Amino acid sequence: MTRPFGTSLRRDPGDPRGLRARIEAVLLERLEQAVDAACLELLVEARRARNLPPPVADDVEDRAEFDRLVGAFLDRLEASMRVGLGDEERSRLASAAPSAGTARLLADQASLARHLPDYWQRFETVKNEFAAEQKGLPPDRGGRRGGLFGGD
Repeated sequence: MTRPFGTSLRRDPGDPRGLRARIEAVLLERLEQAVDAACLELLVEARRARNLPPPVADDVEDRAEFDRLVGAFLDRLEASMRVGLGDEERSRLASAAPSAGTARLLADQASLARHLPDYWQRFETVKNEFAAEQKGLPPDRGGRRGGLFGGD
């Protein structure tokens, strides 16, 4: 007897990955989307507060500003999420060096999301704290990016 549904309707039949690998990929994708959305919203609000135009995806300076904001947010998220973890939980995570890059920080966050039952609540708390800190900077500290990045 043949099965009426040989595969999930949502799964690409050419995708050779197993269920665990597909779930991890979706988790990482959702995390990337959440970080991008949080940072883009913050960037747009900061620009609006300084009477600057919204960022443009094709603009090199806007992309660099966004990437720096993502890096700063992920660094903050990493530091905040690791507070209170036990030795066993810390040992499960690969330690991310400061120069490890966005991909490594996102992978660490995906690992934390799998192991911490309250990860997304903590994510929202850190996101709100980070946004409040960024908005609290003086509006003009060294040019176009100064309000967000301390005049770098």
